[in-house]
Amino acid sequence: MSVTPSSYSITMRLHTLPDHGVVGQVATAIATAGGVVTAIDVAESTRERLVVDVTCSASDAEHAAQLETAVDAVAGVEVYKVSDRTFLLHIGGKIEVSSKVPLKNRDDLSMAYTPGVGRVSMALAKNPDDVRRLTIKGNSVAVVTDGSAVLGLGNIGPGAALPVMEGKAALFKRFADIDAWPICLASQDTDEIVKAVEMIAPGFGGINLEDIAAPRCFEIERRLRESLDIPVFHDDQHGTAIVVLAALTNALRVVKKDIAEVRIVVSGGGAAGTAIVTLLLAAGVTDVVVCDRAGAICAGDETLSSAHRQLAEVTNPRQVRGDLHTALRGADVFIGVSAPGVLDAEWIRDMADRAVVFALANPDPEVDPVEAERYAAVVASGRSDYPNQINNVLAFPGVFRGLLDARARDVTIDMLLRAADAIAHVVRDEELNPSFIIPTVFHPDVPKAVAAAVRGPA
Repeated sequence: MSVTPSSYSITMRLHTLPDHGVVGQVATAIATAGGVVTAIDVAESTRERLVVDVTCSASDAEHAAQLETAVDAVAGVEVYKVSDRTFLLHIGGKIEVSSKVPLKNRDDLSMAYTPGVGRVSMALAKNPDDVRRLTIKGNSVAVVTDGSAVLGLGNIGPGAALPVMEGKAALFKRFADIDAWPICLASQDTDEIVKAVEMIAPGFGGINLEDIAAPRCFEIERRLRESLDIPVFHDDQHGTAIVVLAALTNALRVVKKDIAEVRIVVSGGGAAGTAIVTLLLAAGVTDVVVCDRAGAICAGDETLSSAHRQLAEVTNPRQVRGDLHTALRGADVFIGVSAPGVLDAEWIRDMADRAVVFALANPDPEVDPVEAERYAAVVASGRSDYPNQINNVLAFPGVFRGLLDARARDVTIDMLLRAADAIAHVVRDEELNPSFIIPTVFHPDVPKAVAAAVRGPA
């Protein structure tokens, strides 16, 4: 069993015989069971026993349990306790509030709080435009969810979604030095969500909608953009679209095809799929077919939902009908934002030469990337354990950095196109190849380039 990077890292506290040779036997048992030992620490040593902490990586929860069983079977070893390191990392939450100013004496307190703060508040009452400059508003984003469409988990509710929103806030800080706040709403009613966000908006410079199910997310975003004077960005839609376009730009450079001439099939007509199609059309794509569970979405189909009818009006110019396999015949590009296993790798043979396949469903993609590589010229996924990870972290920190710096009031298609182009061109010509079409999320130039592109010309 092979182990790829995953969140299944455990630390086993062992009680063993006072023989350091036992530690080697433990490491061997873990390796034989397919685990990877990443650390061994002797926490306590006496004449009677050793207390040893062994940290290792597993492929999933079941594999982690198998590693525990394998170690417990070693003579002279007792597995005393097992700690899941991912859960340990979440104890107490992943973010905190800290003061940027000293509060050491009465003088500090008189300026940071009463009575000095009253002078600042009165000044802002007279000149509201200064709120962004004199408060955290100018560098703050609300990460808002109702927990109805958490990536890979579904409708798990606001409380269960909180660790994901905390993680998002941590990424904002790490990659763009933005203070983001997780806002988990106890409602999945469109009117209530819109009203709640409108009521908290004065304290924020931007709103990041997150993990809200379609089609409700479309109306929520539309109404908030109309009513608020700060930018509203639904990352599941627009962040995904930006990074997909960036990756596609470079993939087409690799296979030497023109974006205006390629045929594209998108699997998934939800929030991400709709936003991807919108941005692709704005970028010059002329032939895109969207497929859902029932097959190709086509104008004139009276069974389509309102959202899918709108998609059908701007896509599928050749009136392709049938299932995903049918739609793929002759296509240059497959983009999956749907469900695991919907694409049979053999179908890629029926696509055009030098096909591009983006299988982005998480955690399990539409097709195994390794299998897809047998037939496609370029393959990308949403996973970190394969080359070409298409990850929204490449987009949203820089997008909001640019929006906040520009004191923008809305988000435009041109901003999204410029952001995608900026990400694509972080990859230099000499770096570009089928296994490297998109920069790593840790590339220091990405958020800076995206922020500058969103701000636009000085």
